[in-house]
Amino acid sequence: MAVVTDTTRSVRPAGRLRTWPYWPAITHPVMRRLLPGYALSALGDGMSAVAIAWLALRLAPRADQGLWVGAAVAAYSVPGVLGAILLGRWLRHRGGVGLAGADATLRAVALGSIPVLYALHVLNPAVYVCLLGASSLLHAWGTAGQYTLVAEVLPAQHRIAGNALLASLAELSFVIGPALAGLLTASVGPAAVIGADAVTWAVLAISYARVAPLTASHRLQDAGEPSTSGLRMIFTNRTLLGLVALSFAFFLLYGPVEVALPVHVALDLHGSAVLLGGFWAAYGVGAVIGSLAAPYLRHWPLWPTMIGIVAGWGLALLPLGLGAPTDLALTGFAIGGVIYAPYNSIAMAVFQDRAPAGSLARLLAARSGLMIVAAPIGTALGGPMVAGLGARGTLLVSALTTLALALLAATAQVRRRRSDGHRAA
Repeated sequence: MAVVTDTTRSVRPAGRLRTWPYWPAITHPVMRRLLPGYALSALGDGMSAVAIAWLALRLAPRADQGLWVGAAVAAYSVPGVLGAILLGRWLRHRGGVGLAGADATLRAVALGSIPVLYALHVLNPAVYVCLLGASSLLHAWGTAGQYTLVAEVLPAQHRIAGNALLASLAELSFVIGPALAGLLTASVGPAAVIGADAVTWAVLAISYARVAPLTASHRLQDAGEPSTSGLRMIFTNRTLLGLVALSFAFFLLYGPVEVALPVHVALDLHGSAVLLGGFWAAYGVGAVIGSLAAPYLRHWPLWPTMIGIVAGWGLALLPLGLGAPTDLALTGFAIGGVIYAPYNSIAMAVFQDRAPAGSLARLLAARSGLMIVAAPIGTALGGPMVAGLGARGTLLVSALTTLALALLAATAQVRRRRSDGHRAA
């Protein structure tokens, strides 16, 4: 596996920075050119978490608000699954920069069209959902490109730190992005906020174009059919298969929350976009703390840790589903962010540890192909659930079902240990 050679003068940190695991990733010549664009696009996505749902509420007839919010939120992610399945023939041989740059460019163009059409008074819910869908068509490949690029430019011992750095920026965006979006939405409207998100993606696309010459000759070599080979490795490894099954169900049950929360704030709490931004900011603060804590959980027992995270998230959702006072619900959502955030980092580390030599990229591509389906399906189901159960009912069902998932996983692990013990005897 080729690694980009750092041809620039290395930065020699002093004191504790020398042992800080993020330092090699931050100072790498490719990564440090991309980090500002990563941070801006993450901030844009954080703002869109509020603006996309709020613009859907503004465009949709009141009787169908739940359905259109669900469609809009789902459109910002679900088409990425279709892109991953249908476009592989043309995209799978491109390098990390090519994939991520194409995604950033498409997002900038599609999202940038929304405020223009809104200003011209020709934006209706159907056109809005179609543009959101177009913006996300390549996003699965873009995400894969980001992590492929990390593998291309960083040596093996620093890749986990590089992955965690991207995840931390995404979580940090939810501290600033939703709160900023709440204020901007109240003052200039949600369409303008989505336009600002488009600008951040344009900046990231330019950043990828700038680093392309540094990475063109250091792409990972194609080792065959990534999806088929990676899936075979997952299905023949009991730990990886169990982890994928738990993760798929966990992410699917999270999906309805993204639909139900804005409707709950708007209709049940009679709140504004500022309050919705406050919920996502509270989650973001917790998630940043959780992301930073993830490396310290690295050596904890795998299954008790993962099942505990699932159960903890379900408990954190209960105040929202039970109609608790807003302060208590906000606190629970923040604690939920602390609990939820380390999950993916730990799961990714397990895959990195278990991957056969030279097969990590194929394995992670297969895992990503499975995981990107989960939350969008949950999000797509969120619209009908909100229409049928109401927003608060949907949040309660999500919480209780997540707790049931944790109990089911714990029971399966107990049975597995007993079975292994009997075999050993």
